[in-house]
Amino acid sequence: MSLDGERRAYGDGVSTDDEQVLDAFARHLELQRNLSRHTIRAYLGDVTSLLDQLHEAGVALRDLDLNQLRTWLVGQQRRGMARSTLARRVAAVRTFCTWAARAGHMGSDVGARLRSPRPDRHLPVVLGVDDAASLLELARERAADGDDPVQVRDWAALELLYATGVRVGELVGTDVGDADLGERTLRVTGKGDKQRMVPFGVPAGRALAAWLEQSRPRLVRPGTGAALFLGVRGGRLDPRTLRGVLHRLAAEAGVHDLAPHGLRHSAATHLLAGGSDLRTVQEVLGHASLATTQRYTHVTPERLRAAYTQAHPRA
Repeated sequence: MSLDGERRAYGDGVSTDDEQVLDAFARHLELQRNLSRHTIRAYLGDVTSLLDQLHEAGVALRDLDLNQLRTWLVGQQRRGMARSTLARRVAAVRTFCTWAARAGHMGSDVGARLRSPRPDRHLPVVLGVDDAASLLELARERAADGDDPVQVRDWAALELLYATGVRVGELVGTDVGDADLGERTLRVTGKGDKQRMVPFGVPAGRALAAWLEQSRPRLVRPGTGAALFLGVRGGRLDPRTLRGVLHRLAAEAGVHDLAPHGLRHSAATHLLAGGSDLRTVQEVLGHASLATTQRYTHVTPERLRAAYTQAHPRA
């Protein structure tokens, strides 16, 4: 992954010297930290915000201190930014300060003491099992009604999103060779370029077979690569296309509106409700830490009561 073709104007408040620092920081994130293109772009925007404020205050990067960092963070809060965004901005600036201190652009790592706001505990929309079935049945019916390969693609993609719990970016990044219909497994590349195998069930296998055997060949164009899911022009499917498809289908099916990440959360919730343990869900979702899985999922009152009744000696 290279960002060389995506260098941008960092902002009116960023000097030429700071632009060079940001470019070097971007290379560090790409080559040493192996972060995704999306994360690098977000981190650069976050650090640019800080440098803009320093420029307005007449403060050089080398003179940055903790009070100025806190002033910048308070300003972000007053703009009404979500806590999740603030937490990411703090993470970006901490990473930047650590790198800048080691690279000699700052005298010390002043960001190490910057505390992140507590993240929101709001859970994304979760579909019930019946609603998830209704949504996917609608996608199947639309694929069966017409002779449109795009409808079959959408059906297969949504079945896999729910069956595997993968991120939409992971799904559209897969190639044909990553799917094993015989074993019903999908190899995905997650954060940090870490690969994992995730299983899927018979319904998703049926949809994927229909897509690969009947519909995908109809969207292949000269120069089409090995992407598992294709757009109408033969290139790799854009995740924004799937988001739009899901919003439209949810409205038509009469279920809660949700994004692809909502299907991921629904899959995790349904795995837990069905008796899966957190470690298994962690492996399926590709979380590096079990704590992330614990924050990402929640235990239904019914499952909590059942587990208590089964396990506690005086239940």
